[in-house]
Amino acid sequence: MVAKKPFLVGRQEFAALYGVQPTQVTQWVARGVLDYDCAVIVSGSPYWLLSFVRGFGQMTPRPKALNETELQRLVAEQEPGEWARSVEGLHPLLGLQEATALFGLSSQQNLSAVVRQGRFAPADYQLSGSPLWLLDTLIKAAPEIQARSRTVVWAVVPQVEAALRQGRYHGPGSVIAPRGRAANAI
Repeated sequence: MVAKKPFLVGRQEFAALYGVQPTQVTQWVARGVLDYDCAVIVSGSPYWLLSFVRGFGQMTPRPKALNETELQRLVAEQEPGEWARSVEGLHPLLGLQEATALFGLSSQQNLSAVVRQGRFAPADYQLSGSPLWLLDTLIKAAPEIQARSRTVVWAVVPQVEAALRQGRYHGPGSVIAPRGRAANAI
């Protein structure tokens, strides 16, 4: 069974849909206008369901107009996809941090270099400047990645795969790390 990709957006795409700067999306979260209930956290960043974002402008105290052209572009870019209504039950998504843990690599920089050089599985998404993969994409690509590698062993760590599949992964990338003043307060 091939996992269907849910239509998703990161901060940059969310902002483009409403004609604002990406920092505005962060401000909406800080003010409580927006939360992460309709988002998945991947490599420490939120990715919202496009089905939620599409209606967000009408749920705010001051309605915001959705850029329909940008919406159509995002949908076309992510096809074939599905309009998921809930983050519950989504197929596991991985960014660089989760993929580093999945393959038991010692450094995210090693994986980043392999991705940049085109020696890794093509990303299922490229959102807000970050590559994202469905777990099944990486599991399927692992033998080929291993076959092309001269030095790194690309073995899937079974415990990480199981945790991701069961929705109980709490490793690197599973939470949004505080930044700025919030990080200093810890």
